[in-house]
Amino acid sequence: MQVHKKSDGAAAAEAADAPSEASLRLDVAMSTRLLNSLKILEYSGHVSARLPGGVTFLIQPQEKSRAEVSPDDLLVCDLDGKVVSGQTGIKPPSEVFLHCEIYRARADVNSIAHFHHDVTNVFTLVEDVPLLPFKNHAIRWKSGIPVHPDPAHVDDAERGRGIVETLGPHHAMQIRAHGQIVTAETVRGVFIDSLHLVENAEAAYRAAAIGKLKPLTEAEIESFSHSFRRGHHIRKLWNYYARGAIRDGIFPEAWNA
Repeated sequence: MQVHKKSDGAAAAEAADAPSEASLRLDVAMSTRLLNSLKILEYSGHVSARLPGGVTFLIQPQEKSRAEVSPDDLLVCDLDGKVVSGQTGIKPPSEVFLHCEIYRARADVNSIAHFHHDVTNVFTLVEDVPLLPFKNHAIRWKSGIPVHPDPAHVDDAERGRGIVETLGPHHAMQIRAHGQIVTAETVRGVFIDSLHLVENAEAAYRAAAIGKLKPLTEAEIESFSHSFRRGHHIRKLWNYYARGAIRDGIFPEAWNA
């Protein structure tokens, strides 16, 4: 298994700029409720965030509704999946191990989303029709979206390590007949990437109904890469979705301060 690490200098610089636990709790709770409201997360799935120090992370409790999770509900787990902070007797999701092992292997990953979007997963159920970048923002996955062959729940460390092997250096993957995993450098980034992964799959699914699919070419990917500003894009879309959620009562305005 290849482990992707950062230099000591890069790690020190990022630690100085690391968000607080309080702000990460807000972002995880907001992203969870947003993805639920957009019918991406729904009754199952989870968003996590690596905490400063790199060896613990935030994740929601197993039994908490994705529509109601709040910052204070979130558990702190270590990289073995053990709860180190949270309400007594409350368990993390059974698939906490996919988060543990990705964080252990990928120092560049600070947030993970796992969900079960049916249209996106359709591309794991057919032969010779892989999910490729079709829409411009799907250049995030120009290196590929690998498919893990085992549809089982990732409910132990060994299966988590199998997920890491399939994910490799990529930013997203599918689990055959099961669901998706998206990784990013921030919680807001993982939220936006989850939206775009689903949008890309839905567009491809509709296009396949009327003709031969035409994924982005290398030249098209290169052209869009030159004009795309990821930080600006994440801020713009986060503001749009967060303000809409506040208007619709999905979470209080104070969360988005």
